[in-house]
Amino acid sequence: MAEAQSIQWFPGHMTKTKRQIEKTLKLVDAVAEIVDARIPISSRNPVLDRIIEQKPRVILLNKADMADPVQTKRWIGSYKSKGILAIPIDCKSGKGIQNFIPLIKELLKNRIAIWESKGMVCRTIRVMIVGVPNVGKSSLINRMSKQSKANVEDRPGVTRDNRWFTIGKGFELLDTPGVLWPKFEDQKVGEHLAFTGAIKDDVLDVEHLACRLIQTLQPRYPTAIMQRYQLEKTAIADMEFYEILRAIGKKRGMLMSGGVVNTERAAIAVLDEFRSSKLGRFTLEQVEDL
Repeated sequence: MAEAQSIQWFPGHMTKTKRQIEKTLKLVDAVAEIVDARIPISSRNPVLDRIIEQKPRVILLNKADMADPVQTKRWIGSYKSKGILAIPIDCKSGKGIQNFIPLIKELLKNRIAIWESKGMVCRTIRVMIVGVPNVGKSSLINRMSKQSKANVEDRPGVTRDNRWFTIGKGFELLDTPGVLWPKFEDQKVGEHLAFTGAIKDDVLDVEHLACRLIQTLQPRYPTAIMQRYQLEKTAIADMEFYEILRAIGKKRGMLMSGGVVNTERAAIAVLDEFRSSKLGRFTLEQVEDL
Protein backbone atom coordinates (compact mmCIF):
# COMPACT_ATOMS: atom_id res chain seq x y z
CA MET A 1 0.00 0.00 0.00
CA ALA A 2 1.31 3.45 -0.94
CA GLU A 3 1.84 5.62 2.15
CA ALA A 4 0.79 9.26 2.29
CA GLN A 5 3.70 11.52 1.41
CA SER A 6 4.49 14.54 3.54
CA ILE A 7 3.56 17.70 1.64
CA GLN A 8 4.45 21.14 2.98
CA TRP A 9 3.98 24.28 0.90
CA PHE A 10 4.09 27.82 2.24
CA PRO A 11 6.12 30.16 0.01
CA GLY A 12 6.78 33.70 1.18
CA HIS A 13 4.22 35.43 -1.05
CA MET A 14 1.44 33.51 0.72
CA THR A 15 2.42 35.10 4.03
CA LYS A 16 2.10 38.45 2.27
CA THR A 17 -1.32 37.44 0.93
CA LYS A 18 -2.57 36.61 4.42
CA ARG A 19 -1.60 40.11 5.58
CA GLN A 20 -3.24 41.71 2.52
CA ILE A 21 -6.50 39.90 3.19
CA GLU A 22 -6.47 40.94 6.85
CA LYS A 23 -5.82 44.56 5.86
CA THR A 24 -8.50 44.83 3.17
CA LEU A 25 -11.26 42.79 4.83
CA LYS A 26 -12.75 45.97 6.37
CA LEU A 27 -13.24 47.38 2.86
CA VAL A 28 -15.68 44.68 1.75
CA ASP A 29 -19.27 43.81 2.63
CA ALA A 30 -18.98 40.07 2.11
CA VAL A 31 -16.61 37.27 1.21
CA ALA A 32 -17.11 34.66 -1.52
CA GLU A 33 -15.04 31.61 -0.72
CA ILE A 34 -14.40 29.40 -3.73
CA VAL A 35 -13.76 25.75 -3.01
CA ASP A 36 -13.08 22.81 -5.30
CA ALA A 37 -16.27 20.73 -5.50
CA ARG A 38 -14.14 17.58 -5.75
CA ILE A 39 -12.47 18.25 -2.38
CA PRO A 40 -14.79 20.54 -0.38
CA ILE A 41 -12.94 19.88 2.88
CA SER A 42 -9.31 20.09 1.78
CA SER A 43 -9.85 23.19 -0.37
CA ARG A 44 -11.21 25.23 2.54
CA ASN A 45 -8.35 27.06 4.19
CA PRO A 46 -8.60 27.06 8.03
CA VAL A 47 -6.35 30.14 8.14
CA LEU A 48 -8.87 32.05 6.01
CA ASP A 49 -11.62 30.84 8.33
CA ARG A 50 -9.93 32.57 11.25
CA ILE A 51 -9.17 35.74 9.28
CA ILE A 52 -12.68 36.14 7.87
CA GLU A 53 -14.40 35.40 11.20
CA GLN A 54 -17.87 37.00 11.27
CA LYS A 55 -17.79 38.66 7.84
CA PRO A 56 -20.85 37.54 5.79
CA ARG A 57 -19.76 34.70 3.53
CA VAL A 58 -21.02 32.46 0.72
CA ILE A 59 -19.41 29.30 -0.62
CA LEU A 60 -19.04 28.64 -4.34
CA LEU A 61 -18.36 25.01 -5.23
CA ASN A 62 -16.35 25.50 -8.40
CA LYS A 63 -15.43 22.80 -10.92
CA ALA A 64 -18.80 21.21 -10.18
CA ASP A 65 -18.81 19.80 -13.72
CA MET A 66 -15.82 17.67 -12.70
CA ALA A 67 -17.35 16.51 -9.42
CA ASP A 68 -19.86 13.77 -8.64
CA PRO A 69 -23.23 15.58 -9.03
CA VAL A 70 -24.90 13.49 -6.32
CA GLN A 71 -22.19 14.41 -3.82
CA THR A 72 -22.27 18.11 -4.81
CA LYS A 73 -25.99 18.21 -4.09
CA ARG A 74 -25.35 16.65 -0.68
CA TRP A 75 -22.66 19.24 0.09
CA ILE A 76 -25.03 22.10 -0.79
CA GLY A 77 -27.58 20.58 1.60
CA SER A 78 -24.96 20.23 4.33
CA TYR A 79 -23.97 23.89 4.06
CA LYS A 80 -27.62 24.94 4.07
CA SER A 81 -28.25 22.97 7.28
CA LYS A 82 -25.51 25.09 8.90
CA GLY A 83 -26.97 28.35 7.66
CA ILE A 84 -24.36 28.82 4.92
CA LEU A 85 -25.47 29.91 1.44
CA ALA A 86 -23.73 27.84 -1.25
CA ILE A 87 -24.12 27.14 -4.96
CA PRO A 88 -22.38 24.89 -7.49
CA ILE A 89 -20.63 26.68 -10.35
CA ASP A 90 -18.23 25.96 -13.18
CA CYS A 91 -16.14 28.98 -14.07
CA LYS A 92 -14.78 27.54 -17.31
CA SER A 93 -18.19 26.85 -18.86
CA GLY A 94 -19.97 29.64 -16.99
CA LYS A 95 -22.58 27.26 -15.59
CA GLY A 96 -24.19 28.60 -12.41
CA ILE A 97 -22.38 31.96 -12.58
CA GLN A 98 -25.68 33.80 -13.10
CA ASN A 99 -26.68 32.81 -9.57
CA PHE A 100 -23.73 34.55 -7.92
CA ILE A 101 -25.03 38.13 -7.64
CA PRO A 102 -28.53 37.03 -6.48
CA LEU A 103 -26.78 34.86 -3.85
CA ILE A 104 -24.80 37.84 -2.53
CA LYS A 105 -27.94 40.00 -2.46
CA GLU A 106 -29.75 37.29 -0.50
CA LEU A 107 -26.82 37.12 1.93
CA LEU A 108 -26.85 40.90 2.45
CA LYS A 109 -30.60 41.55 2.19
CA ASN A 110 -30.91 42.87 5.76
CA ARG A 111 -27.89 45.11 5.33
CA ILE A 112 -29.15 46.37 1.96
CA ALA A 113 -32.50 47.22 3.58
CA ILE A 114 -30.67 49.28 6.24
CA TRP A 115 -28.65 51.10 3.57
CA GLU A 116 -31.81 51.94 1.64
CA SER A 117 -33.57 53.16 4.80
CA LYS A 118 -30.70 55.62 5.18
CA GLY A 119 -31.05 56.82 1.59
CA MET A 120 -28.11 54.79 0.26
CA VAL A 121 -30.05 53.34 -2.67
CA CYS A 122 -27.96 51.25 -5.08
CA ARG A 123 -24.93 51.49 -2.82
CA THR A 124 -21.98 49.62 -4.34
CA ILE A 125 -21.61 46.11 -2.94
CA ARG A 126 -18.01 44.99 -2.50
CA VAL A 127 -17.12 41.31 -2.30
CA MET A 128 -13.75 39.72 -1.63
CA ILE A 129 -12.98 36.53 -3.57
CA VAL A 130 -10.81 34.08 -1.62
CA GLY A 131 -9.61 30.52 -2.01
CA VAL A 132 -6.64 28.21 -2.38
CA PRO A 133 -4.39 28.42 -5.48
CA ASN A 134 -5.80 27.28 -8.82
CA VAL A 135 -9.36 27.00 -7.50
CA GLY A 136 -10.84 29.44 -10.05
CA LYS A 137 -10.95 32.91 -8.47
CA SER A 138 -9.69 34.78 -11.52
CA SER A 139 -11.83 32.64 -13.84
CA LEU A 140 -14.91 33.65 -11.86
CA ILE A 141 -14.03 37.33 -12.21
CA ASN A 142 -13.41 36.98 -15.94
CA ARG A 143 -16.79 35.33 -16.35
CA MET A 144 -18.50 37.97 -14.24
CA SER A 145 -16.84 40.86 -16.07
CA LYS A 146 -17.39 39.18 -19.47
CA GLN A 147 -13.83 40.03 -20.45
CA SER A 148 -10.38 38.85 -19.43
CA LYS A 149 -9.40 41.47 -16.88
CA ALA A 150 -7.95 39.00 -14.39
CA ASN A 151 -4.96 36.78 -15.07
CA VAL A 152 -6.01 33.17 -15.62
CA GLU A 153 -3.60 30.29 -16.01
CA ASP A 154 -4.08 26.60 -15.23
CA ARG A 155 -1.34 26.51 -12.62
CA PRO A 156 -1.21 27.67 -9.01
CA GLY A 157 0.25 30.99 -7.92
CA VAL A 158 -0.59 33.26 -10.87
CA THR A 159 -2.43 36.07 -9.03
CA ARG A 160 0.01 37.86 -6.72
CA ASP A 161 -1.77 41.11 -5.79
CA ASN A 162 -5.19 42.23 -4.53
CA ARG A 163 -7.10 43.90 -7.38
CA TRP A 164 -10.55 45.46 -7.71
CA PHE A 165 -12.90 44.75 -10.61
CA THR A 166 -16.20 46.49 -11.38
CA ILE A 167 -18.89 43.99 -12.29
CA GLY A 168 -21.92 45.67 -13.82
CA LYS A 169 -23.61 48.50 -11.94
CA GLY A 170 -23.03 48.77 -8.21
CA PHE A 171 -20.95 45.64 -7.77
CA GLU A 172 -17.22 45.29 -7.19
CA LEU A 173 -15.08 42.21 -6.69
CA LEU A 174 -11.70 42.10 -4.97
CA ASP A 175 -9.46 39.39 -6.40
CA THR A 176 -6.86 37.93 -4.03
CA PRO A 177 -3.96 35.55 -4.61
CA GLY A 178 -4.49 31.94 -3.62
CA VAL A 179 -3.25 31.11 -0.15
CA LEU A 180 -2.40 27.79 1.46
CA TRP A 181 -1.54 27.32 5.11
CA PRO A 182 1.72 26.59 6.94
CA LYS A 183 1.16 22.95 7.85
CA PHE A 184 -1.24 20.22 6.79
CA GLU A 185 -2.17 18.44 10.01
CA ASP A 186 -3.74 15.66 7.96
CA GLN A 187 -1.49 14.57 5.11
CA LYS A 188 -4.57 13.58 3.10
CA VAL A 189 -5.42 17.28 2.86
CA GLY A 190 -2.07 18.01 1.22
CA GLU A 191 -2.48 15.05 -1.09
CA HIS A 192 -5.99 16.03 -2.16
CA LEU A 193 -4.79 19.55 -2.96
CA ALA A 194 -1.91 18.03 -4.93
CA PHE A 195 -4.26 15.71 -6.83
CA THR A 196 -6.25 18.69 -8.08
CA GLY A 197 -3.22 20.84 -8.96
CA ALA A 198 -3.39 23.37 -6.10
CA ILE A 199 0.23 22.49 -5.27
CA LYS A 200 2.87 22.62 -7.97
CA ASP A 201 3.94 19.21 -9.27
CA ASP A 202 7.61 20.20 -9.24
CA VAL A 203 7.70 19.90 -5.44
CA LEU A 204 6.12 16.44 -5.51
CA ASP A 205 6.94 12.83 -6.32
CA VAL A 206 4.41 12.46 -9.16
CA GLU A 207 4.67 8.67 -9.36
CA HIS A 208 3.89 8.28 -5.67
CA LEU A 209 1.14 10.89 -5.98
CA ALA A 210 -0.48 9.03 -8.90
CA CYS A 211 -0.36 5.77 -6.92
CA ARG A 212 -2.06 7.50 -4.02
CA LEU A 213 -4.71 8.91 -6.35
CA ILE A 214 -5.46 5.43 -7.68
CA GLN A 215 -5.60 4.16 -4.11
CA THR A 216 -7.98 6.99 -3.13
CA LEU A 217 -10.33 6.40 -6.08
CA GLN A 218 -10.59 2.63 -5.72
CA PRO A 219 -12.97 2.40 -2.70
CA ARG A 220 -15.58 4.87 -4.00
CA TYR A 221 -15.12 4.57 -7.75
CA PRO A 222 -13.73 1.03 -8.17
CA THR A 223 -14.22 0.74 -11.93
CA ALA A 224 -12.85 4.17 -12.93
CA ILE A 225 -9.21 3.21 -13.54
CA MET A 226 -10.12 -0.13 -15.05
CA GLN A 227 -12.53 1.39 -17.59
CA ARG A 228 -10.38 4.39 -18.53
CA TYR A 229 -7.25 2.38 -19.19
CA GLN A 230 -8.97 -0.80 -20.41
CA LEU A 231 -7.47 -3.00 -17.74
CA GLU A 232 -8.92 -6.37 -16.82
CA LYS A 233 -10.60 -6.43 -13.43
CA THR A 234 -9.08 -9.80 -12.61
CA ALA A 235 -5.64 -8.56 -13.68
CA ILE A 236 -5.55 -5.56 -11.31
CA ALA A 237 -7.47 -7.06 -8.38
CA ASP A 238 -4.33 -8.18 -6.54
CA MET A 239 -1.90 -5.63 -7.94
CA GLU A 240 0.01 -3.12 -5.83
CA PHE A 241 -0.77 0.44 -6.90
CA TYR A 242 2.67 0.92 -8.48
CA GLU A 243 2.02 -2.20 -10.54
CA ILE A 244 -1.29 -0.71 -11.69
CA LEU A 245 0.61 2.43 -12.71
CA ARG A 246 3.05 0.27 -14.65
CA ALA A 247 0.14 -1.54 -16.32
CA ILE A 248 -1.34 1.81 -17.36
CA GLY A 249 1.97 2.88 -18.88
CA LYS A 250 2.28 -0.40 -20.74
CA LYS A 251 -1.27 -0.16 -22.04
CA ARG A 252 -0.58 3.36 -23.31
CA GLY A 253 2.71 2.31 -24.95
CA MET A 254 4.83 4.44 -22.64
CA LEU A 255 7.96 2.36 -23.05
CA MET A 256 11.63 3.22 -22.86
CA SER A 257 14.58 1.32 -24.29
CA GLY A 258 14.52 -2.35 -23.39
CA GLY A 259 10.74 -2.30 -23.02
CA VAL A 260 10.87 -0.68 -19.57
CA VAL A 261 7.66 1.17 -18.73
CA ASN A 262 8.06 4.93 -18.20
CA THR A 263 6.07 5.14 -14.99
CA GLU A 264 6.70 8.88 -14.66
CA ARG A 265 4.88 9.49 -17.95
CA ALA A 266 2.11 7.18 -16.82
CA ALA A 267 1.81 9.07 -13.53
CA ILE A 268 1.60 12.43 -15.31
CA ALA A 269 -1.10 11.02 -17.60
CA VAL A 270 -3.19 9.75 -14.67
CA LEU A 271 -2.93 13.06 -12.82
CA ASP A 272 -3.68 15.12 -15.95
CA GLU A 273 -6.69 12.98 -16.83
CA PHE A 274 -8.05 13.24 -13.31
CA ARG A 275 -7.62 17.02 -13.32
CA SER A 276 -9.35 17.37 -16.69
CA SER A 277 -12.14 14.94 -15.64
CA LYS A 278 -11.29 12.56 -18.49
CA LEU A 279 -11.17 9.84 -15.84
CA GLY A 280 -14.70 10.75 -14.77
CA ARG A 281 -16.57 12.99 -12.35
CA PHE A 282 -15.35 12.30 -8.83
CA THR A 283 -15.76 13.78 -5.37
CA LEU A 284 -12.94 12.59 -3.11
CA GLU A 285 -14.49 14.00 0.07
CA GLN A 286 -18.05 13.35 1.14
CA VAL A 287 -20.25 14.94 3.81
CA GLU A 288 -19.63 11.96 6.12
CA ASP A 289 -15.91 12.78 6.10
CA LEU A 290 -16.46 15.95 8.12
